[in-house]
Amino acid sequence: MKARSLRVRLLLVASAAIVLALAFAGFGLVQLFERHVERRIGSELDTYLNQIASRVLFNADQTLRLGGKLADPRFDQVYSGLYWQITDEKSATYTRSRSLWDTRLDLPVDTLPVGTIHVHDISGPRHAKLLLHERRLVFDTGQSEKILRLAVAIDRADIAALSKDFATEVTVSLAILAAILILAAWIQVNVGLRPLSQIRHGLNEIRAGKSDRLDVHVPSEIAPLAEEVNDLLAAQEMTMQRARDRAADLAHGFKTPLTALLADAKRLRDKGDKGTATEIERTVTLMRGHIDRELTRSRIRNIKAEKAIEVDPALQGLIGTLKRTPQGEDIKFAIKIKPGLAVRIEHDDLNEILGNLLENAVCHANKKVMVRAAHHGSLVRFDVEDDGPGIAQAQISAVTSRGNRLDRSGMGAGLGLAIVSDVLDYYGKELTLGRSKLGGLKVSFTLESQTR
Repeated sequence: MKARSLRVRLLLVASAAIVLALAFAGFGLVQLFERHVERRIGSELDTYLNQIASRVLFNADQTLRLGGKLADPRFDQVYSGLYWQITDEKSATYTRSRSLWDTRLDLPVDTLPVGTIHVHDISGPRHAKLLLHERRLVFDTGQSEKILRLAVAIDRADIAALSKDFATEVTVSLAILAAILILAAWIQVNVGLRPLSQIRHGLNEIRAGKSDRLDVHVPSEIAPLAEEVNDLLAAQEMTMQRARDRAADLAHGFKTPLTALLADAKRLRDKGDKGTATEIERTVTLMRGHIDRELTRSRIRNIKAEKAIEVDPALQGLIGTLKRTPQGEDIKFAIKIKPGLAVRIEHDDLNEILGNLLENAVCHANKKVMVRAAHHGSLVRFDVEDDGPGIAQAQISAVTSRGNRLDRSGMGAGLGLAIVSDVLDYYGKELTLGRSKLGGLKVSFTLESQTR
């Protein structure tokens, strides 16, 4: 697919939209998960605060202690990441979990309303970041009242680890989902653009002469385009038909003056002015060649379809006509064509090609003209050769070089080869020239094979 194609653009936009949407969705899910985990852990910390509050005891000397152990064993593991601490607000004495070991929790300096739970982020053992829940309560010791700050903290690394695992799983899941959605987008784009492919196929059919209009039974979004193209084709056909009609009228209009000029040339020759007569005849022949070429161009542009034409009957008809001409009556024709060999071409075009090549060969041949046609892969290769003087190799290279026009080459090939080249060009084929083993010119071309 080309970078400028509509399919690629749609797929790129769809893919970018899918990736961005899923990326934002993944980011949002991770954030929601972190908030949910933090609330869930916060709820556990609050539960620990309640358990600690229910187990606070005072010794006879009014010092603090915690009756019994909390259920979570991490409180007893050194630097486990889960800690508790009870601080006497007035005396600043405290007791703590074994997990704190030789450190303590540095509680924020603030005044808490009694009974309210506050949440903070603080630094803990080994520079760990802790999530802290603390609560300020009043206890009756039997001798007096004490205000205590109960605190429970957990290492945020635990929350981060959970979030990281969740993010990894979400990323893998969303990547698979993105691949599925991009595949679905690719299918959607291809199905959606299929009518455009039908339009392109229809245009190829029109170009190949197999159809003259686009199918208008297409989706409503494409139908106006198909109708506009059909209207344009109809207008173009009308314009071309008018141009062909004018060209034909012009050609027919020239026939009478040209015939009159040939009659004048004959009278001049009879009077002994052969030089002037020859010049007039050469000029008339050249003008007729140009007219024939333009009429051929006008006709081949209006070809509707290619047909299966058998080569041998068409060739025999042309040779029979040439044998009745003064130049062709003494020429020996050698035909090497397998019976039933057929090609895909309009009948008039095959006659135009073979007729001009045979006429050119007859004009330059001494005694013999050979025509061969045989299968060459999926094509049929034609060779038309004569035993005349031919064209020098250097001149052949000049004639067949890219961009050189046969009718302007000055090699004596004449307009016949130019007309043949025009017809073959319509069918996407080329005319090649070479040296024949008979001594003269060898002209070759190929056409599409057709099984009849």
